Amino acid sequence: MIPEAFLARMRRLLSQTEYEAFSAALEQPAVRALRVNTCKTTVEKLIPLLPFSVAPLPFAANAYYAPEDKVGGLAAHHAGMLYMQDPGAISTVAAAAPRKGLRVLDLCAAPGGKSTQLATAIGEGGVLVSNEYVPGRCRILQGNVERMGVTNTVVTNLDTRVLADFYGAYFDLVVVDAPCSGEGMLRKYEVAGEEWSEENVRACAARQREILENAVRCVAPGGRLLYSTCTFSPEENEENVAFLLDRHPDFHLIPVSPAIAAVTADGIPLPDHPELTLCRRFYPHRSPGEGQFMALLERAAGGSPATPQKDGLSSLTKAETDTVLALFAETLEKMPQKRLARLRDGIYLVPEIPVPAGGVFAPGVCVGTLQKGRIEPHHQFYSAYGADFKRKLSLSEGDPRVSQYLRGEEIDAPELAGEKNGYACVLYEGAPLGGGKAVGGRLKNHYPKGLRNRC
Repeated sequence: MIPEAFLARMRRLLSQTEYEAFSAALEQPAVRALRVNTCKTTVEKLIPLLPFSVAPLPFAANAYYAPEDKVGGLAAHHAGMLYMQDPGAISTVAAAAPRKGLRVLDLCAAPGGKSTQLATAIGEGGVLVSNEYVPGRCRILQGNVERMGVTNTVVTNLDTRVLADFYGAYFDLVVVDAPCSGEGMLRKYEVAGEEWSEENVRACAARQREILENAVRCVAPGGRLLYSTCTFSPEENEENVAFLLDRHPDFHLIPVSPAIAAVTADGIPLPDHPELTLCRRFYPHRSPGEGQFMALLERAAGGSPATPQKDGLSSLTKAETDTVLALFAETLEKMPQKRLARLRDGIYLVPEIPVPAGGVFAPGVCVGTLQKGRIEPHHQFYSAYGADFKRKLSLSEGDPRVSQYLRGEEIDAPELAGEKNGYACVLYEGAPLGGGKAVGGRLKNHYPKGLRNRC
């Protein structure tokens, strides 16, 4: 149930006409969307595979309104060809318009929708540090990074202050999708209404200011800061932006793209900050989707980016390096152009960025674990580099082996019978789905147990 105290706040915030349209929108079902993962597929390949019709979002490329969000059992979902995401959430990264090759920090990244959207946008030449403070949510974040097959992302589980201390003013773009009171999700999640209170709004606003203070320390000269929430309260939105501007006069608000401006309302100005109208409010009565706020700021140019602290990852021994390179030579058509490092029991392909010594979930793509002088490939290795495998089992929609593989069964692979036995990647409609070991025309299934379909 939507709290009456929240509705009273919105009556004061909106004109009578707008409030009536807003409250009517809250009575309608939540709106869903999906984003096509162009790291693994194309719009032309994915859309015909969906069991429902979609319509394009007018403000973001490769994104569509969708009538259904229960897609977890679909092979296309397992293969990371799509990500279910709220339209308003998609709009935030679209507002930042990240370019290829940028260094990006996503400070509050779980469950991973914005991070994987950013990773795709900046491309292989860019690098993303995707951070989530809550360990359980960080595991979900890493799972989505793995599924989407991105190769340019480091996942960390650190306090934002620690990241600011380590990197300093290093990033071209810092994204803060801050934990908030969740007013924009009230019609989507019943628990959001149960947890809402005036006290929680104030508590969230205070926590957001702490995060913002650390975020500004990470923005390089001439870089940008994207601040967003999924709430409507001015305390958590415009008032926090004004707080940032007052404390950091080297930052200023800049306009978002016309496509985003067209589907959003102006921010609410404050007496000393008329420029807050450049902030954007995504309302469900203005554009299909849930609530969202966004502010795009730029730091004044001048000077050079900071130099981060010394990389904290462990290097491989020569014997370990030889073992990994032998795996690459045996499985891949071309060698990955990334450095190798060890974290706990895992061997990783690491993007070109220093990585802290602690609080790191995954410093890149996990190649696998060393076991008795050999390396056992990790699922992320198949997902990220499967298209480059020498042995590929390409399956199409309708092939019964797709569902068999997703249930964890050993499957027939006569296509590989004439090749040398070894690790192979399973592709679904051209997208890396997972891996296994090809032996005598059969594929021993290596799809992780926790990801398998039950039926």
